[in-house]
Amino acid sequence: MPKVAFYTLGCKVNQYESDAMAELFKERGYELVDFNDVADVYVINTCTVTNEGARKSRQIIRQATRRNPGATVAVVGCYAQMNADEILQIPGVDVVVGTKDRHKIVDLVERAKKGDARIVDVEDIMKVRTFEEIAFKGYRQRTRAFLKIQEGCNMFCSYCIIPYVRGPVRSRPLDSILKEAENLAKDGFKEIVLTGIHLGLYGADFENGPALYDVIEKLSKIEGIKRIRLSSIEAMELSDDFIKKLAAVENFCHHFHIPLQSGSDRILKLMNRRYTVSEFEERIQFIKKIMPDVAITTDVIVGFPGETDEDFEDTREFIEKIEFSRLHVFKFSPRKGTPAAKMPEQVPAELKEKRSRELIILSKKLERNFREKFVGKVIDVLFEERDGDIYFGHTGNYIKVGVRSGEELRNELLKVELIKNEDEFILGNIKKI
Repeated sequence: MPKVAFYTLGCKVNQYESDAMAELFKERGYELVDFNDVADVYVINTCTVTNEGARKSRQIIRQATRRNPGATVAVVGCYAQMNADEILQIPGVDVVVGTKDRHKIVDLVERAKKGDARIVDVEDIMKVRTFEEIAFKGYRQRTRAFLKIQEGCNMFCSYCIIPYVRGPVRSRPLDSILKEAENLAKDGFKEIVLTGIHLGLYGADFENGPALYDVIEKLSKIEGIKRIRLSSIEAMELSDDFIKKLAAVENFCHHFHIPLQSGSDRILKLMNRRYTVSEFEERIQFIKKIMPDVAITTDVIVGFPGETDEDFEDTREFIEKIEFSRLHVFKFSPRKGTPAAKMPEQVPAELKEKRSRELIILSKKLERNFREKFVGKVIDVLFEERDGDIYFGHTGNYIKVGVRSGEELRNELLKVELIKNEDEFILGNIKKI
């Protein structure tokens, strides 16, 4: 039986797509092995969001070619879409596929095995108008299954390469989504996380077709699905009506990841983010009013070109005012091909590092403060994994909870009394019914 190994860089969408491609290989008789093992085929699913992502992609490709010089090496994904010529300069690469036609990956690999010529399948992604179906299997991380329902982005933020490598918005047909969700429910998954490149634009390319709420409403009725979560969504796509409807869906998780990027209106304009700080705040306050227990996590970029100490201080103060439950902090990385890479007043690396550390410290404080609000309450926890004598899981609003138990709790959804706020989680006791 031939062996195939995957290495995935970047986002959850990439991981979903790698899992789907792995299913295609298994259906054709391949054994899936660890990337560190000797395999007959290596598939590297690349990232190009930052220069570091591209560098790491090249590094992993070279590792694969050294591990088994006789293996067939296939490079797919965003870096392959953007820089196929660079990849072809690396000795040992046999197949290059961009962000389209990944459903053909097994056929392309087997063609490469039989011939001497390299195979390159990279098309103009800006001309693609349909969602690519890869496989009816979701990305299975612990007890949650990620379900990709949307591809592409039309927003063109000034720092982001993604619209150029993923193409325009394409939405997955509702019937296809429901079929995969039903398969996941039959396999025992209790939580589904809807994901995409720009999730809030789901349905924007349909004419009188379903929108994101329609997907959630249909999924909520599938037997066995106890939780529906969104991976990331923009603030201005969360209308009053949408939030009110979501609040009425019993198994919708009260957790939103809403990228802020900056708390300075001047920097937001340079980023081409299409909202102001006050508009962002208005959306957050409305969500908190409708869902008082909601967790709101966010992304923040520090060191964007032209960001002054005053701009950074505005961002820090706004973050404290909003009381996010967690921050994902990114140091600006100029990406060739984006407007921001050519902007003047690039911020020195040491200053970006200083600002990043400051926000990471603030994030830990905000996380702890958010968890503290729930000490003493009884909340449902979906358990995922054991670490020593503690079994960990998450609440619907994404609080990490640990209980001491000798029992196997994986994929169990249980009521837990939250009793003590630790450094990175809340310790609890399972409530016996």
